[in-house]
Amino acid sequence: MRDSIATDRTDTPATALGPTALVLGALSTLGIYLFLPFTVIAGGLAMTLGTAGIHYARQGVGRMWISVLGTALGAAGMLGIVVLLASL
Repeated sequence: MRDSIATDRTDTPATALGPTALVLGALSTLGIYLFLPFTVIAGGLAMTLGTAGIHYARQGVGRMWISVLGTALGAAGMLGIVVLLASL
């Protein structure tokens, strides 16, 4: 039998916000140790996308813990690079 091609509530691009924030947050956190220039950009994007993912997860779209973890890793990456630059 053929599967239905009708869209479902979980077929929205908002479900990708949490995993994207998680990957960017991990890159931001790992970038602290390598002092990479994209660390600040990745951290800011992780916090922004993670916050949007949290918003959609409260509405039932996507996973909450992935969005929260991505936001926390992005904030840790941003804080780490600010502390590293302040200590210079």
